[in-house]
Amino acid sequence: MSPTVSEPSGPDALTASADEAVTPMFDTLVVVGPGLIGSSVLRRAQQKGTLARQLIAVDVSPEARARVEELGIADRVMADVAEAAALADCVMLCVPVGAMGSVAAQVLPVMRPGSILTEVGSTKVSVIEAISPFLRPDVTYVPTHPMAGTEYSGPDAGFATLFEDRWCLLTPLDATPPEALATIRTFWERCGARLREMTPAHHDRVCAIVSHLPHLLAFTICGTADDLADETRSEVLDFAASGFRDFTRIASSDPVMWRDVFLSNREALLEMLARFMEDAQAMARAIRWGDEDYIVDRIQRGRAIRKSLIENRQA
Repeated sequence: MSPTVSEPSGPDALTASADEAVTPMFDTLVVVGPGLIGSSVLRRAQQKGTLARQLIAVDVSPEARARVEELGIADRVMADVAEAAALADCVMLCVPVGAMGSVAAQVLPVMRPGSILTEVGSTKVSVIEAISPFLRPDVTYVPTHPMAGTEYSGPDAGFATLFEDRWCLLTPLDATPPEALATIRTFWERCGARLREMTPAHHDRVCAIVSHLPHLLAFTICGTADDLADETRSEVLDFAASGFRDFTRIASSDPVMWRDVFLSNREALLEMLARFMEDAQAMARAIRWGDEDYIVDRIQRGRAIRKSLIENRQA
């Protein structure tokens, strides 16, 4: 019979529990692209101390690297993504979705056996398709999408509490090992996120309506205002009400990132845009013919959605 090993109790148990709680999940975490999401991960990891012992930030931009060094949010700042990936237990890609494949092609060949590749792209089908040709059986890939952000970008935009009480969507592959998925779940839980798993295709449809379409509308409305006659345009800018100001906040988001999102999720986005245009035409008909009941119903439904967001702590 095997000897019985007693569990520590009393003060010893508390000490063991505390030591376990602060043990970093990874020895070395490499964040490629320390923008809003990437720099927020670095700040969270630095603040909590439970995500990684060493933090490496990688960026092709000399200006971004210099700013990360000035901010002091990484232990090392590197330009060569392959050199950094060879040191990592986990590599997190925080680059625009259109660049995911080319970056993965550089990092996957040099990653350590048993390490984890993850990314935070806001489209999943296209990103998974771009990364899949370079996957290795001894490196696990776990796709994620933290649904958190602001209209700002760059290393200065991040903050440690960005993910608090926000959803992080996990879209594991059929071949994703349960233990690796559990590790990434724990990672985002330690970042403060709420988690939900779904298929990549379902993710893209959901995000098309809750994120991608609103940004498309915001860019379009601001473009419409900018195309107005000079006199009217100046009045729009002078007398902008809260509704227009809300649209301009969203429309100030990073153009390269959103160009890639729109093109990468074109099918789901175009489907949702078509449905929106039908609803907008229905509202136009109601206004034209004075259908008060329809107008009030639509407004009440909008109010109900806003109330549900507040109750779900997402407003």
